[in-house]
Amino acid sequence: MPWVWIYWTSLMGLGLIAAYAFERVFDRHLGDWPRPAYAVAQSIAVTLPVTLAVALVQYLTDGPFPLEILPMIFFFVWVIAIVIVTITMVVEGRMGGSGSARAGAGDGGPGEGPAIGAALTEKLPVRLREAPILALQAEDHYLRVHTPLGDSLILMRLSDAIAAVEALDGARTHRSWWVAREAVTDANKSGGRATLTLSTGVQAPVSRTHARTLREAGWF
Repeated sequence: MPWVWIYWTSLMGLGLIAAYAFERVFDRHLGDWPRPAYAVAQSIAVTLPVTLAVALVQYLTDGPFPLEILPMIFFFVWVIAIVIVTITMVVEGRMGGSGSARAGAGDGGPGEGPAIGAALTEKLPVRLREAPILALQAEDHYLRVHTPLGDSLILMRLSDAIAAVEALDGARTHRSWWVAREAVTDANKSGGRATLTLSTGVQAPVSRTHARTLREAGWF
């Protein structure tokens, strides 16, 4: 009986790893796909390694088996995978339309937060597209977007990203940082160096150039 639990737990763990890897690698490229098509693609990405794992265990425990049963194994694993992926996306509210369509869906809607430009949101992984933007951090030619659900590194200029979040209450704190005001939980200034602590624990630097403006605006 313990081996049965180990077997199924291992398969589920492998499936989760495959799903996570798919999001990390392909979200930027498949972000504009319709959500049903994205769900099918992700379920296939999960099914492939799990099917191989099932076949390997079958071979190690029972010896060689007819290769003709591989398509059947693949089909049953895929059915389970597509159901789980679909349920997950429905629960997270990600089945409606494409990434770009969702990004613009909240424009001016009653009771919704300020709209963020699709130029920014469509570059984010699916899991972060509806998360609040806490901060933007420039890293060479890339941009790290900080959210409560994690961060993501995308190819975008900081100036373009700031233009995309102009509807949010935030400010430039450093030549390489923009911070949303509601994300700040603490402001510290010591030894001529000022920092802002975000709700995630990330510390954003404040340069002398922007410190005065932030102080006058009541950030400190």
